[in-house]
Amino acid sequence: MVGELGLDIAGGVLLWRLVLSPAARRCRAASPLPVWDVRPLDFGLWLWGAFMAWFGVGVLAFNLLGKAGVVGEECIVGAGAAAQLAMLGVCLGFRARATGGQGYAPVIRRRLALRDGAVTLVMAIPVVFVVALGWRGLMHAAGLPDERQELVDFFSTADSPVLLLVLVGLAVVVAPVTEELVFRGGLFHFARGRLPRWAALLLPACIFAALHHNLAGFAPLAALGVIFSLAYERTGNLAVPMVAHALFNLHTVALILLGVDK
Repeated sequence: MVGELGLDIAGGVLLWRLVLSPAARRCRAASPLPVWDVRPLDFGLWLWGAFMAWFGVGVLAFNLLGKAGVVGEECIVGAGAAAQLAMLGVCLGFRARATGGQGYAPVIRRRLALRDGAVTLVMAIPVVFVVALGWRGLMHAAGLPDERQELVDFFSTADSPVLLLVLVGLAVVVAPVTEELVFRGGLFHFARGRLPRWAALLLPACIFAALHHNLAGFAPLAALGVIFSLAYERTGNLAVPMVAHALFNLHTVALILLGVDK
């Protein structure tokens, strides 16, 4: 808990100094992220292909694993891994081969990504914490159940080292890359040049949160999605929200495995 409090305080200080203070607002530079000049039809086909790959391959893998005798958590995790990898394949294929993919996620560079991603994470932690507290209060007032995401419970109940390793790999490597390619590199980048800025920030973030299928986590995940989009907009480098996303998931996994319920 002391470490978590320290992160909250450090995040608040960084948030003030780098984002909210008058000096930070005066020094804010124009975003290096270019407008994605892609036809709506090409964008729609990419989006449809990405989600169809995710859903179709996920269902197929679930059925095949079930027929092979794999059941329970192993079956769900295996199907989820197949779905994520299928979506990742569509995104990378679109970026490398399709005409409309020429401006898709234009910059993914490793230089400074670890530093900027870590700073983004530290600033995000107190924001997500405050939003989570307020959202839980609203849910309790409305009489709604405050249930954790099912995948989160898998980490605390996994009795196989192999299953736990796969879960960590999905959470810390595969999901951050895939989801940032879809929600920030794709949806936010497309919406940014076509919608009011507030809508471009909120729409991908709300879809990102909704697809985690957990009402209790909706508002905190939406806030996190907005922060990741802002980091992408500020740096023009998709590797920054990828790193921040990976570190956030790693932080969450560490809290679960340590039995810390923040």
